[in-house]
Amino acid sequence: MRQNGMFSCTIDQLRLTGLQLGIALCIAIAGTPVALNAQQPTLVASAPAPAPESSSIAAPSEPAEPSTLTTADLPDAPSALLYPQSTQSTVPSKPIETTDPNAVSPNGTQQTKRILGIVPNFRSVSADTKLPPMTPKEKFLIAGKDTFDYSSFFIAGIQAGFAMNSASYPEFHQGLKGYGRYYWHTLADTADENFWVGGLGPIIFKQDNRFYTLGHGGFRKRALYAVSRVVISRKDDGDATFNFAEIIGSGAASGISSLYYPTKYRTWTKVGQKWLTSDIIDGFNFFYKEFWPDVNKRIFHTH
Repeated sequence: MRQNGMFSCTIDQLRLTGLQLGIALCIAIAGTPVALNAQQPTLVASAPAPAPESSSIAAPSEPAEPSTLTTADLPDAPSALLYPQSTQSTVPSKPIETTDPNAVSPNGTQQTKRILGIVPNFRSVSADTKLPPMTPKEKFLIAGKDTFDYSSFFIAGIQAGFAMNSASYPEFHQGLKGYGRYYWHTLADTADENFWVGGLGPIIFKQDNRFYTLGHGGFRKRALYAVSRVVISRKDDGDATFNFAEIIGSGAASGISSLYYPTKYRTWTKVGQKWLTSDIIDGFNFFYKEFWPDVNKRIFHTH
């Protein structure tokens, strides 16, 4: 009789173990590793009751009810790679709505109006913050601000120097006059790009022309997010949409720029090359704008 009781108890233990392994396997397949709490385990199984002396069949033991699992207990919860486990409760569940374009992100970083004190960064928004929609007038004005900022003239001068040094357009020739041709063509290209992509495009397609920083997650996730903003944007109401302003706007700017370049450069191939180059450059711009707040905080110890 005791042997039968021991055998029955062993089967109950196997069943309980199988149940636990099945649950663990489902969790592993779903890609959601569970962090067990030392004081209150997620899964607790009570020990099987011993078989009574006079009974031939032992009563099966009932497993304890599993404790409630919260999002904060998951090691791969959103923002886990950036924020320590002890401070995850401070991460907002949704962006904080504000009217202050200079707002600091809840994670302590901030998109400054200039990068390294020189490069314009007027259309970047700090992570986990949401600004009200811009009016058409505001979109047009911020495009003009990007175009006629003092740094634009300085950067155009550097670009013109490189272009002349590599003789990108032999028809412009060399010397002071040649440099002048390269310079004003570069300024005109900058104005075309800024107004079509940052001003007219967002107005026509009713898109938000600002770059919203992701701000948390691994490097790969943030990098992919940043460069994907070339083809993915937001509507004025906040919904995701195809970035018509970027793709169509940069194409329009490339086509217009061909009108003031030598005739031999007014071909579909040349326009397409300039179009693609513009989008690649904008993707790189989004990339370094995504990580600029982190660099600024860690290296320069400022928001």
